Amino acid sequence: MKLYSDPISTTSRPVLMFLAEHDLPVEQVRLDFMGGEHRGEAFAAINPNRQVPALVHGDLAIGESSAILKYLADLAASPAYPADLRARARVNATMDWVATQLVRDLGFNHLYPQVLPGHAFAHPDAQAEVVARGAENARRWLDVMDAHMLGDSPFLCGADISLADYMGAVHVGFAEAAGFDLSPWPNVCAWLARMQARPSWREVHAAFYGLVAATRRPAS
Repeated sequence: MKLYSDPISTTSRPVLMFLAEHDLPVEQVRLDFMGGEHRGEAFAAINPNRQVPALVHGDLAIGESSAILKYLADLAASPAYPADLRARARVNATMDWVATQLVRDLGFNHLYPQVLPGHAFAHPDAQAEVVARGAENARRWLDVMDAHMLGDSPFLCGADISLADYMGAVHVGFAEAAGFDLSPWPNVCAWLARMQARPSWREVHAAFYGLVAATRRPAS
């Protein structure tokens, strides 16, 4: 079994954190994301979307971070992806919410255009409009996360860590590293600190923190 990834990639890091905390026989193949190695023809034969991460297990190739996490969790019989149908549905729903709501506005619309040169808009007015709208919507999603997902719970889906926490913390951690003020959401801050205290966090995020320090622009 092989995992193709790069810790620079925000979608790779949840999988890398999960693997660092679970004993699975996975060979990790690092692609140079910033150098565009994932766009080459060799990798396209594995994942025609030319995106990381990608997992190959025998004749099965999976190219989506959420699906890879679920597959690995089932292989490991990890309680982070509970077998109980109702508990699993809650984890699935939270992971989908992170990917389709929070990441769209906080990541792609607000932070990425400011922090990552490849996502910047050619026209400053267009960028300013999208960045402002992204921030407004991201604050609404963080309100939901703080009050309704976390509340008095230590993790997004209750008392125990789940795949949703690995996925969500990496994306919210990007916000913190890029200068987005999370202090209005104390439950989110406490949860993120809890995830950052895990032994896998610093190891997996080292390359990312280096990139942010080198390329970051002041976030609004």
